[in-house]
Amino acid sequence: MVRKIALEEHFGTSDPDLVEQSREHFTERTWPPHRRRLLDIQDERLRLMDEAGIELVVLSLLAPGIQALPDRAQAVDWARRTNDVAAEHVRLRPDRFAAFAALALQDPEEAIVELRRAVTELGFKGALVNGFSEVDGDRTAYLDEPRYRPFWAAVEDLGVPVYLHPRDPLPRDSRMLEGHPWLYGSAWGFSVETGTHALRLMASGLFDEHPGVQVILGHLGELLPFNIWRTDHRLKVKPAGIPARRPLRDYLRENFHLTTSGNFATRELLFTIDEVGADRVLFSADYPFESMTEAAAWFDALDLDREVHEKIAEGNARKLLGL
Repeated sequence: MVRKIALEEHFGTSDPDLVEQSREHFTERTWPPHRRRLLDIQDERLRLMDEAGIELVVLSLLAPGIQALPDRAQAVDWARRTNDVAAEHVRLRPDRFAAFAALALQDPEEAIVELRRAVTELGFKGALVNGFSEVDGDRTAYLDEPRYRPFWAAVEDLGVPVYLHPRDPLPRDSRMLEGHPWLYGSAWGFSVETGTHALRLMASGLFDEHPGVQVILGHLGELLPFNIWRTDHRLKVKPAGIPARRPLRDYLRENFHLTTSGNFATRELLFTIDEVGADRVLFSADYPFESMTEAAAWFDALDLDREVHEKIAEGNARKLLGL
């Protein structure tokens, strides 16, 4: 069994009542155990970590979390309260838990304040943002927009990563999925939404202006490793005014880290390692939406060079998060 650190492991809170956001993804039969696992930190979760050889888990709020609260004041308040909950669990077992901050990107200035508090006072290892933020009830705000440049400057200054986590596109923005509910969520829509968001960051010039910013993507990179060559190839033919100064593939290899969360596919993992390098791939499970046991059994059985196996298991996470 390989010692592991897992970076995309979710929790919910009942005060504020964010755990209920996940109910729609489950049946009446399967929701109660998932709700219990989202709210549990110190009991069943620890037992499963021990069984799977997961030494440390980085806790993060479930999706869509704070990003789905269009009222700015509520979003700011709930982000702070949620981070206090996570901090208390980390305080109880600092040997087994760390945390990513939840942030109210509805208000970029307040998000900077909370990120600094979370990192410098609470000891958090970065932030996890659940995709776009709903602003003023009818607008979606993406992180490549100019209003977020000061936020990214703060991220670079603090030297911590941001985990860009999926959420469903809103129904009004996803007509191509309409009438096909199976296309929503983690089966397909998550990767399309989040991969596109990541491409927007790459293309915006963000990493030219702030080359030290590091972003984490789950699920072996939300399809990007498998299509980045073609994206760059076609942009050479028709750049369409793209602000980025370099091929997008460069940013994928220099400004992104990719985890195995919820994508336990060996050939795809080997391709991802080949595309971005073993130093930029990290183990994760995606608990409780995926099984720690399944994730660990698959990972431990991989026929990888020992040094590569250990890097992905924990070494890369320790370096990235300063553990």
